[in-house]
Amino acid sequence: MPHVARRRVLTGLAATTAAVLAPPAGSAFADGRHHGPRPLWRAHAHNDYEHPRPLFDALDHRFGSVEADIFLVDGELLIAHSVDELDPTRTLEGLYLAPLAARVKANHGSVYRGHRQPLQLLIDIKTEGSSTYLALDALLKRYRHLFTTYSRGTVRRGPVTAVVSGDRAARIPMAAQTVRRAFYDGRLIDLGTSEASFASLISDNWTLNFTWSGAGAFPEAERTRLRAIVDTAHARGQQVRFWATPDLAGPERDALWTELLAAGVDYLNTDDLAGLEAFLDAHR
Repeated sequence: MPHVARRRVLTGLAATTAAVLAPPAGSAFADGRHHGPRPLWRAHAHNDYEHPRPLFDALDHRFGSVEADIFLVDGELLIAHSVDELDPTRTLEGLYLAPLAARVKANHGSVYRGHRQPLQLLIDIKTEGSSTYLALDALLKRYRHLFTTYSRGTVRRGPVTAVVSGDRAARIPMAAQTVRRAFYDGRLIDLGTSEASFASLISDNWTLNFTWSGAGAFPEAERTRLRAIVDTAHARGQQVRFWATPDLAGPERDALWTELLAAGVDYLNTDDLAGLEAFLDAHR
């Protein structure tokens, strides 16, 4: 295929994927005519399961993305941050999938009543990636109507978009599938090479890529690089998130969050649900 024609095809695919994963432009959901408090789509609950009420605390604070770490143990997908915290009663299905399915049913097809944009469920694989993903895929199939789905080149939006992070070996079985109910969490090294229909999200460690932590002025070279990263991802229909950003309440965190918003970073990472909620409400 000629280079120009191929570029047009790829650009069209990125635009189509972005349109599916983002709220419909010009719709009642995009212009504010909706039911209930407006969700904070750019708020990401890091290690959400460590809050007193996993999932529900984040939803009460109107977050648009929640993170769950999973371990494959004796065929079960358990939620924990480390092996010594494993509890057989804390499963991905029990803490997240079943409650989300019930909520979507009660809200007539969406996580937030009247808002059709999907909630992002970032699933961080802590055990061997390939086998854990296959177990996850089998579980997601039981909730097939809940999730955004990739099927033979087409992305169909659902109430929840599952994104697989963590152990990189998950990429192998994911890439081989013609039908998926999850997308891949790429890294900056993947930027410009992975399609949004596979890697819907690009995430990386802030401290390994930038020196600024919110004190003083943001170096102009770093601001330029940040905006180039976001622009490149968005041109391909992908979203951007950084972890390991400062999370101690104060002017430095606010300064960094302000720069992330200005650059168009899609998800702000926090353990402080109320703090990010207040910040985003103040920066509408």
